[in-house]
Amino acid sequence: MQSWEDPIADARANTSSVTAPAVFVDQEVTDERVLALTEQPESEGRHEGVTGLESIEIGAGRIEVDDKKIINCRADLNQLVPFKYEWAWQKYLDGCANHWMPQEINMTADIALWKDPDGLTEDERTIIKRNLGFFSTADSLVANNLVLAVYKHITNPECRQYLLRQAFEEAVHTHAYQYCIESLGLDEGEVFNMYRELPAVARKAEWALPYTNSLGDPDFKTGTAEDDQRLLRDLIAFYVVFEGIFFYVGFVQILSMGRRNKMTGVAEQFQYILRDESMHMNFGIDVINQIKMENPYLWTESFQQEIIALIKQGVELEVQYARDTMPRGILGLNAPMFEEYLKFIANRRCAQIGLSQQYSGAGNPFPWMSEVLDLKKEKNFFETRVTEYQTGGALTW
Repeated sequence: MQSWEDPIADARANTSSVTAPAVFVDQEVTDERVLALTEQPESEGRHEGVTGLESIEIGAGRIEVDDKKIINCRADLNQLVPFKYEWAWQKYLDGCANHWMPQEINMTADIALWKDPDGLTEDERTIIKRNLGFFSTADSLVANNLVLAVYKHITNPECRQYLLRQAFEEAVHTHAYQYCIESLGLDEGEVFNMYRELPAVARKAEWALPYTNSLGDPDFKTGTAEDDQRLLRDLIAFYVVFEGIFFYVGFVQILSMGRRNKMTGVAEQFQYILRDESMHMNFGIDVINQIKMENPYLWTESFQQEIIALIKQGVELEVQYARDTMPRGILGLNAPMFEEYLKFIANRRCAQIGLSQQYSGAGNPFPWMSEVLDLKKEKNFFETRVTEYQTGGALTW
């Protein structure tokens, strides 16, 4: 455990025996050259980052489990085993077994319904287009965030293995939205540019950008309490708010249409995506809690209040999105129901990262969503191959 008095100095002391990562060196290279390659610059209490591409010491000792850490680890990231975080490896395996592709889903009924002038109301069409507009941008932001930022700062190979799987799944999600847009013959420019042109969509993207830019800052490095808190804050904004709150109005709206036998192909795509996103969020929350456990000095009272304010801001933005996308109510849904639901979801997110619930008495007006989200009930609820972690399959409504 790191010291409360001097956490960074103690962390450095604990990792001083860990050998620096290394490159393979030609046998002709002199000992002096090997030493030059393996020397690591000492910075003032600052972690310079381990990518797995740095030089490694020839003949270095094997990595032990205790050498591994979620962040600020100096152990060789090329050594996947021994596992320290079995939960990360299991999530990677579950994600691989849950593979699906958009083209597997039959869009014929959706195309016919969309082309029928009396098939859908204008409000229903608005819901479809706005959610495709938001999600097509959101999952691109998430993928960029993972590849360009999160992967860099998470210094554990089994966690990185899951991040690679998650990045692929985000690409599949973006593909799914494109497939829906193309199948329905929508204006691709209109839908893909909603985050620039439509306030309801733009507000959420604008909220997320500072946190994604912060994570992706090429000059940002962890290794001080201040910077480690910054990383933790950005991960919470990314996993707890963006993926854990901002996605849920859209999921409820689209899945509600599917439950009413409307746009069942689009709804099926979203149900597969929801399954993936639920796993992504749970992985992120595990990472957040592991960072807290290994670095308890980061979880100060003032920092907790900052995170609570962050979550509340996310709830307000998503409530406004619900109002903007369904001003008159639709499908037996209305904005006040979504406000209640989002407060319920926010209470769950707070509890998951060790914060007190912020919305007393908030209930769940969509109990069927709890069954969708509860992974323990997946086989009873879906009764299809894909949710039993097999490739392909089709959901029934």
